[in-house]
Amino acid sequence: MKIAVASDNKMVSGHFGHCEGFSIYESEDNKILKSEFVENPGHRPGFLPVFLKELKVDVIIAGGMGATAQDLFRENNIEVIVGASGLADESIQNYIDGNLKSTNSVCTEHEHEGSCNG
Repeated sequence: MKIAVASDNKMVSGHFGHCEGFSIYESEDNKILKSEFVENPGHRPGFLPVFLKELKVDVIIAGGMGATAQDLFRENNIEVIVGASGLADESIQNYIDGNLKSTNSVCTEHEHEGSCNG
């Protein structure tokens, strides 16, 4: 399984579309096998869900995300976890351990980068 975390300085980003990039972890049998960081290629409507699908991501974790993006991820068979915060590494471990659940909150602040808190 591949799990991506929208990240800023190793922390979960408040809004996936404006993050520095994605910390992508591969896990199997509840263990992290490897991780890599992929820079955000740029926020364009509808682009990032397809970009992460092409990287074979199964789950996206972020602090906040708009409704359209959440729908596009689900259409691409990518599980959406929003409402996360803290270190990306800790969020991944919490997810793997079954302790990270989505708040299902929807970000509505797209005009101002950095203003979305989920």
